[in-house]
Amino acid sequence: MDFRETEEQVALRKAVAELGRRYGHEYTAPRARAREPLTELWQEAGSSGFLGLNLPEEYGGGGAGMYELALVCEELNAAGCGLLMMVVSPAINGTIISKFGSDEQKQHWLPGLADGSTIMAFGITEPDAGSNSHNITTTARRDADGWVLNGRKIYVSGVDHADAVLIVARAEDARTGRLKPALFAFPVDTPGFEYRAIDMDVVMPDKQFLLFMDDVRLPYDALIGQEDAALSQLFAGLNPERIMAAAGSVGMGRYALDKAAKYANERQVWGKPIGTHQGISHPLAKAKVELELSKLAMQKAASLYDAGDEMGAGEAANMAKYAAAEASIACVDQAVQTHGGNGLASEYGLGNLLIGARVARIAPVSREMILNFVAQFSLGLPKSY
Repeated sequence: MDFRETEEQVALRKAVAELGRRYGHEYTAPRARAREPLTELWQEAGSSGFLGLNLPEEYGGGGAGMYELALVCEELNAAGCGLLMMVVSPAINGTIISKFGSDEQKQHWLPGLADGSTIMAFGITEPDAGSNSHNITTTARRDADGWVLNGRKIYVSGVDHADAVLIVARAEDARTGRLKPALFAFPVDTPGFEYRAIDMDVVMPDKQFLLFMDDVRLPYDALIGQEDAALSQLFAGLNPERIMAAAGSVGMGRYALDKAAKYANERQVWGKPIGTHQGISHPLAKAKVELELSKLAMQKAASLYDAGDEMGAGEAANMAKYAAAEASIACVDQAVQTHGGNGLASEYGLGNLLIGARVARIAPVSREMILNFVAQFSLGLPKSY
C-alpha cells in the first residue's frame, strides 16, 4: 500500500488545478445564478482529455481509472468550478456502456462521452419510488419494431444541455412475465420524450428536470447490455457515482478551507490576525482533519474499484460518499463562520455553498440509505427497510 501518487497522477493534478484556476469561482458564480451550464470549461476539459480518463483508449478515452477521473473532479471543485455532469456522463454512463455495451454501442457513444462532445444524462429516480429502485414504474415493452418506453423520472441533471439520456426502466422477462430492470440509451430529441425544469433553491449551473416518456419508440439496439442482467449493470455505474460524489465534496471542502485560512491570516482584529485565536484555528484544524480522512476513504474506494474488487468498492464508495459529505458540510460551515458577515457576501464565494454542500447528504444517495447499507452489509444487522 503506497499513499504516494504516481508521477503521472501528480502531473494530472497540476494540470487540472491550473485549468481550474483559469476559470474558478469568478467564472462559475454568474453562470450558476443564471442557471447556465459551464460550457467553455466543459469543452476545454474535454479537449484536454480530462473528461474521459476512465474510458477505453480504443474509443478515445484515457485508459486510466476512476481514481484519475475522481482526481479531476476533486481539483475542479477545489478551484470553485466543479462540473456536475462529470459524475453522470463519463462516470456513470460511460462506465456502464464501456462494460456492457455492444461493440457498435461503444463506437457510437464512447468517443463523444470521452471528449465531452456528447453529454448523456441519467434517469433513475421517480416521483413515487424515491430511493427504492425496485419500485420503478417506467416500463419498456418490446414489439415488432423495437421498444416502447413509458414513465416518469425526477431530479435528472442537465437534460437541457444533454444530447442523450440513459434511462433505467423495467422490461418484461419473456420466460416469466416478470418485470426486470433494463437500461436504454437514446437521444433527447426522440419523439415522446419531454422534460420540464424543477424550481430549485440551490444555486448551481445545472438544472434539475422532470422527465416524461409517453410511447417513446426506440430501436432494439437502444437496450444497453443484457435484458436480464441490468441490476448488476446498474450498480456497476452507481459505485463510480458515489466515488465521484465523494471527490466533489472533498474538493468543495478544500475550496472552503483555503478561503477560510487565507481570510484568517489576513483579517486583523485587536491588532493581530484572527487565525491566532484558537476559537478560529481549532475548528478549522478539526475540519481539515475530517476532510483528509474522507479523502483517504475516497481514494481507497477508487483504488478498490480500479483493482476490480466490486464488493469491496461498493462498501468503500458508500462510506466515502457519507464521510466526504459530512466533512464538506463542516468545512463550509466553519469557513462561513470564520468570515463572519462576509461569509454571506457574494464576493467571497461561500454563502451559496451552504446549500450546495448540503446536497451531498441527499444525492446521489441519502445519508440514511448509506447507513442502512453499512448496517446490513458491513455489520451483518437485520435489514431495516
